Amino acid sequence: MNAILNIARFNYQRIVRPLLFGMDAEDAHHLAMALLAKISRMPTFLKAIRSQLSAQSPAELFGLTFANPVGLAAGFDKNALALPAWAALGFGFVEIGTITAQGQPGNPRPRLFRYPGAKAVINRMGFNNDGADAIAARLENWRKLGLWPAVPVGINIGKSKVTPLENAVEDYLYSFERLRRFAGYFVLNVSSPNTPGLRQLQERDALDSLLAAVQAKNHETAPKPVLLKIAPDLSWEQIEEILALVSDHKLAGIIATNTTLDHSSIEQWGDQQGGLSGAPLNDRSTEIVEFIARRSGIPVIAAGGIMDPASARDKFNAGAKLIQLYTGYIYHGPTLPADIVRSL
Repeated sequence: MNAILNIARFNYQRIVRPLLFGMDAEDAHHLAMALLAKISRMPTFLKAIRSQLSAQSPAELFGLTFANPVGLAAGFDKNALALPAWAALGFGFVEIGTITAQGQPGNPRPRLFRYPGAKAVINRMGFNNDGADAIAARLENWRKLGLWPAVPVGINIGKSKVTPLENAVEDYLYSFERLRRFAGYFVLNVSSPNTPGLRQLQERDALDSLLAAVQAKNHETAPKPVLLKIAPDLSWEQIEEILALVSDHKLAGIIATNTTLDHSSIEQWGDQQGGLSGAPLNDRSTEIVEFIARRSGIPVIAAGGIMDPASARDKFNAGAKLIQLYTGYIYHGPTLPADIVRSL
């Protein structure tokens, strides 16, 4: 098994990544997703991949069993195009989205930029997705085909760009109701920097109203675990305030963190508007995970700067219960989940 992983790791670093990095970043992403979408409809091939890349280390959290504590972060498979592939690639859970009530194209291209010297990515995608109705139909189809993954599926929801901030609650509730029967857990994304005004929903009164409404709807029937995804650019006082609200409304956990607007670490390579992810975010994200773990019993899923087994261990040592990959997966490829799980 180690020999196969070594070969896969070598091929990605020396052959696949140079080819992908020679393309426009978003074109490369679409190419990869098209390939994964095709593979997702090939059960025999998925089984073969799973036999080489899956790594079992079960974890229990908020009533769900995760095949291992390493998940795919939201943003990679926004539209659930390759849902069956992720478990085969070694992820213990997968989070789709961010999904909005209305389908939307997102911001104008170019909107995705790599910074290899910093092992970083900047994106200003703007919640480009097919919308809650279309994605609900796609999820139903994966079930009908018998290809639903045997790992928890999280659904990350956000506000449609055209929806005024004062109507944000109704927008989230529409997506929540439309998608609830498919979700292992939900994530409320109020922290993306790429939708105008969205981060204002992290302010106390707005967040209080949103969490109250979602949890009221959630508890009308068998409730789902609901988590909140926060920004790394908050002050400690703001995080304390959010922790109080999360506790008051009995949310299942927090995802720390989204991308950052602090680009000081990449200035030597140029800059673009948008949220920065990757290695430069690791220290700040870890600080926030540790801060939350010290001050509350709220479970934390860590995201941000997890590039290798060492940075994954940093997050677990800080108090994370689970972790999620995005930029690290772009730079290190399909062996990264197994490499992390086997190092723990």
